[in-house]
Amino acid sequence: MKYGYYPGCSLERNAAAYHQSAMAVAGPLGIDLIEIDDWNCCGATEYFSINLLPAYALVARNLALAQHQGVSDQLVAPCSACFLNLTKTDRYMADSPKLAADINEALAAGGLHYTPGSVRVRHLLDIIVNDVGYDVVAARVSKPLIGLRVAAYYGCLIVRPGYGGMLDDPEHPTIMDKLLRVLGAEVVDFPLRTQCCGGHMTQISQEVAYEMIRRLLKNAADYEADVIATACPMCQLNLDAYQANVNQFFKTDYMIPVLYFTQLMGLAFGAPPDELGIGKEFVDARPALSKIGVAMPSSGTPRRSETSKEALPMPRLEEE
Repeated sequence: MKYGYYPGCSLERNAAAYHQSAMAVAGPLGIDLIEIDDWNCCGATEYFSINLLPAYALVARNLALAQHQGVSDQLVAPCSACFLNLTKTDRYMADSPKLAADINEALAAGGLHYTPGSVRVRHLLDIIVNDVGYDVVAARVSKPLIGLRVAAYYGCLIVRPGYGGMLDDPEHPTIMDKLLRVLGAEVVDFPLRTQCCGGHMTQISQEVAYEMIRRLLKNAADYEADVIATACPMCQLNLDAYQANVNQFFKTDYMIPVLYFTQLMGLAFGAPPDELGIGKEFVDARPALSKIGVAMPSSGTPRRSETSKEALPMPRLEEE
């Protein structure tokens, strides 16, 4: 199964482990992800609040590249924000001929044109569940995650608002839960599974961001999750990198590792942790993974959490 692949900025930087683990599991599942050439940032979610036309044109350029390079009429975007922006732009161009004309006028400066609806954008989770299927995934499991309690955290952008069609129930999705069970994990109840992680709120209002993260960590802890599994780089970053900040701010002691669902798939397929990017997270995953017999040697460079209990420094906006 061949697909165009749009990694987005995060998977080349802070979410490199997501890209690494996605590639590690794609091969055994018969998924051929072919990265489109010369792609650019999707603008994240903030740019649409600043200048609409350039924001849409920025995203549409990637759709145009996918269309004209002809790798596939389907484009896989593992990042939830990228997935949202790509599907949103395609949908809005299809619904508004005026917007589509304005965007294509901008794209013409670079010799590009995008025909709305010519590329179907899909999330990696969708591909694995609906194109590959649970049965094929189950057949690849050689080291089931028996004994590992996992909270499936979808975040707020994968299952809603559904510009490219509804992937699952927008309030109570279960596709990742089912996938994790196929891997042998014990999936715990997680009522806040679709609540926002705060996005970039950590750069705007620390107190608000920390409270949003705290609620998610508390919910996972209340149901005794060993690990939180996610399919979103921003969710992983906030819950992992700012967990120490939350503990410092609220005087709590959460130590819940946050891994990508593809990393857990890779472990169940028998891949070594270092080939899945495991060991680079802020919250040490070794205690949790030791429950399923995964041995992780200490790396030459200790995690920040192993050398310091200090929270991450946060920028402060100047008050007017």
